[in-house]
Amino acid sequence: MRVLIVEDEEGLVSALRIALQREGYAVDASLTYRGARERLSVNEYDVALIDVTLPDGDGFELARAVRDAHADCRSGPDMRIVMLTALGTLPDRVRGLDAGADDYIVKPFALAELTARLRAVLRREVRGASSSMRVGDITMDTARQLVHRGRREVDLTLKEFAVLRFLMSRPDHVVSAEQILEHVWDEHADPFTQTVRVTVGTLRRKLTVDDEEQVLHTAIGRGYRLRAAGGADSPAARSS
Repeated sequence: MRVLIVEDEEGLVSALRIALQREGYAVDASLTYRGARERLSVNEYDVALIDVTLPDGDGFELARAVRDAHADCRSGPDMRIVMLTALGTLPDRVRGLDAGADDYIVKPFALAELTARLRAVLRREVRGASSSMRVGDITMDTARQLVHRGRREVDLTLKEFAVLRFLMSRPDHVVSAEQILEHVWDEHADPFTQTVRVTVGTLRRKLTVDDEEQVLHTAIGRGYRLRAAGGADSPAARSS
């Protein structure tokens, strides 16, 4: 999950970044309205945390621009939005929700509450989708961060979980290392790093143990593909 923080208090940005990274999120931040618009136009985000009072703009207007598709937002108008602000009166909260926010959190707040409410917002999948995902015999509960292959629970790190979730959202499609790096890591990730290859390698070994069929395949020179057991690349399918 990739998060954009739009907040001009650098101390708060630092605290939020640390807390969210510990939860497994990839985190980018902007201290200004203009910087937020630039990042939204370049990167895909699952959720934006937006302060209302920015030095060069209004957070309500930014939320409304995303919802109304007036902003150049690569994630589209369905990106989740949470307002973070000291403006806590009823008219302020109503204005924020009417601008398109999915939630409205008043400062000061506890980081534990923020992360819990962020998980709740992200469970509300767009267009009525479930928080459960399945590709063949692999199931993922995105709300509880649990993965099973058949009846076996698969113990994953936060990054392995995020990579698998991204692949499960695109089953049977080749996904490049660059796409994975962009979605799962933040904007400071080195594009020449081998971290994607290493993470996919450990994920592959955890998904397939003993005599289980391989489901995470490498498309040489192109990327990686997650296929259900018994798919076109499997020995059983080739012999049929």
